[in-house]
Amino acid sequence: MADAPRPKLSEILPLLICGSATFNNQYNVSVADIPTNVLIARALKLGVRAFDTSAYYGPSETLLGDALAQPSVQKAFPRESYMILTKCGRVGLSSFDYSPAWVRKSVARSLERMRTTYLDAVYCHDVEFVTPEEVVMAIKELRRLRDEQGTVRYVGISGYPVHVLVSLAELVLRETGEPIDIVQSYSNFNVQNTRLLTEGLEALRTAGVDVVTNASVLSMGLLRHNGVPVGGQGDWHPAPKELRAAVKNVCDELDKIGEKLESIAIRYAMESWLRVGSSVGSRGDLALGDADTNDTKPAVVISPGQSTRAKLGVTVIGVSKVEELDETMKLWRNVLLTMMSEEDNGRPSRFATSCGDLNGDHFDAEKGRQRRDDIVKHAQETKELLGQWYDYVWPSPQEGFINIRHQDSSQ
Repeated sequence: MADAPRPKLSEILPLLICGSATFNNQYNVSVADIPTNVLIARALKLGVRAFDTSAYYGPSETLLGDALAQPSVQKAFPRESYMILTKCGRVGLSSFDYSPAWVRKSVARSLERMRTTYLDAVYCHDVEFVTPEEVVMAIKELRRLRDEQGTVRYVGISGYPVHVLVSLAELVLRETGEPIDIVQSYSNFNVQNTRLLTEGLEALRTAGVDVVTNASVLSMGLLRHNGVPVGGQGDWHPAPKELRAAVKNVCDELDKIGEKLESIAIRYAMESWLRVGSSVGSRGDLALGDADTNDTKPAVVISPGQSTRAKLGVTVIGVSKVEELDETMKLWRNVLLTMMSEEDNGRPSRFATSCGDLNGDHFDAEKGRQRRDDIVKHAQETKELLGQWYDYVWPSPQEGFINIRHQDSSQ
């Protein structure tokens, strides 16, 4: 009997993904200070059903694997009830290896670190740092692992420059006849930059990409009242001082009206991407746990064909503290409940229908819609205050970049 056809990722990928790029000393002074076991257990209780990581994120994969292996977590949340997305190809700050041998080694190591027999998705990490030919080669190897071993289920690419993501998605489709399952874009759809929407979304969809996730809604910590994160690796953020100064000016203006940039930025990106990213979104789990209770949300085994909802855009969040997680999940819940309350000519809107229904949930819909409108207004004010720095993107890679992995292998 032939194997059942693989469902499209857009049928099963949860709408909210908990990223673990913060589980290292780039964002934090000491990894030991991050309560990873508590964070992951709490995220699952609050309804999160997908986790994003990378072999490049220091101890992130190991910490995530340890957290998911806690007996209490394993008992409440079987492996098939959540998804793990990781990345391969980036070895170090200036070291990349997209060779088939390294792809195989990286996948095997990720499986071991996270104590699983399969990875739901694997991205080629930061594709702008290598040649297009190397990306196609790595994609082919990941697909071979998918088809022959079943250790990888979906294959994608991640990176910063939107035009590179588009050109590579088009190239992979042209060269292999099969579109990319998933693209992760970061720092390109937020209150400072919307290039993913204006320059990437339609082109990626046309290239057959099934899902496009929007990551780093605070632009790697740039869009915060306290400025960019300075962890154990010092100040690594690529934003120039002029952009940082412009963001600080926005924060100062928002302070005058009792608002915080990070709260506005997180809600704006999540709420807007649900809508504008819907054509490259998913029908997966809504992550509608309750941030006001410690009750465990029952695990739901992810399987295709369970939902007839319209698709909604997928967001990746990143946190280092339980308080940050709780606050973000409250915002997410408020966003979805507000969307559920929407009407169009007296009937539930398309987005309200997509969100479904929460029977017995007490929510002030009018207050939620007012907050949504306030966020849109503040986002527009932020755009005006940023001036020439709105839609600015830093070069990636920086001028003069050399892949030391290639340099070492040639000596």
